Amino acid sequence: MRNLIPSWIRVPVAFFIIFGAVEFFIDSGEKPAFIEYPAVLLFLLLVLLILIAIEAIVGALENVMLHKLDEEAKARFLAEKEKSFKFTWLKETYQKLLGQKPIEEEGEIILDHNYDGIKELDNNLPPWWLYGFYASIIFAAVYLVKYHVFDGDNQIDELETELAEARIAIEAYKKTAKNLVDINTVTQLTDAADLSAGKTIFQTNCVACHMADGGGGIGPNLTDDHWILGGGIKNVFRTVSEGGRSGKGMIAWKAQLKPLEMAQVASYVLTFQGTTPANPKVAEGDIWVDESTETPTETD
Repeated sequence: MRNLIPSWIRVPVAFFIIFGAVEFFIDSGEKPAFIEYPAVLLFLLLVLLILIAIEAIVGALENVMLHKLDEEAKARFLAEKEKSFKFTWLKETYQKLLGQKPIEEEGEIILDHNYDGIKELDNNLPPWWLYGFYASIIFAAVYLVKYHVFDGDNQIDELETELAEARIAIEAYKKTAKNLVDINTVTQLTDAADLSAGKTIFQTNCVACHMADGGGGIGPNLTDDHWILGGGIKNVFRTVSEGGRSGKGMIAWKAQLKPLEMAQVASYVLTFQGTTPANPKVAEGDIWVDESTETPTETD
C-alpha cells in the first residue's frame, strides 16, 4: 500500500485528517482552534514535523536495507518499487488539455515558414482556451440580453434590495432582543418574569423614596393618575433612564441599569396605578391621559 501512494500525498492527507479531528473535538467558537489556542498550532506543527520525520526515517531504512541485499533481492525490491502508482492519468489529462500532437507526429503540421533553420508548427488552439472563449461569448450574449435589453437588476439595485432586507431584519431582531430596547421601542412588559425582575429592582433601588407600596415619600406617589414628567411606559422609562427634574428629582439610572432592567422596573411601576397604598402622598403634577388610547368624539 505504501508503494502505491507517494509520500507527497501520504503526509498531507494524514496531516489534514489530524487537523480535521482537532477542529472537530476542540470547541473554539467561531474561530479555528489553531488561531484561538496557540498551543493547538504548536501541536499541529509538531505533528507535521513528526510525519515528515517518519517518512524520512523509513526512506533511510529502505536505503540501508537495499545496500545489504544481494543482487537478486535488490532486483526484486526495485521491481516492486517500479510497480508503484505513478499518476499517469494526470499527465494524460494535461496532454489532452494542451491539444498538441506528439513529437513523432509533428511532421504532419509543420508549415513552410523557415527562418534560420527554425520552423513553425500549425498546432490547434488548446481545447481549454477554445472552450473558455466560446463560454465567454455565451456569457456576453446572456449578459447583454438580461441587463441591456430587459433591464435586469444591476449591482446598485441588488445593493438597495439587500439593504432594505437588512433593515427589516434589524427591526425584527430589535423586537425580540429586549436588551436593545430604547425610548422609541419600549413597550409595557406584562410577563410575570419581567414584572418579578422589575419588582426586585424597585425594592432594591426605589423603595427609599417611593415606599414599597408606591405611596410616595421623598418621591411622588405612583398610585394616582398625576404625573410630574408624564405617565405611560415611554415617559416612565425616560424618567428612569435620564433621571427626574434637575436638582430635585431622582438620579439617572441608565449608567447602573441595563435597558431591559429599566423597561422591567418601569413596567412594574405602572402596576401601582389604581392601587391603595397605606399612607398615600398628596398628588403632584398633572393628570396624564394616554392620547394614543383616546377615541375621538363627534362634534356638532
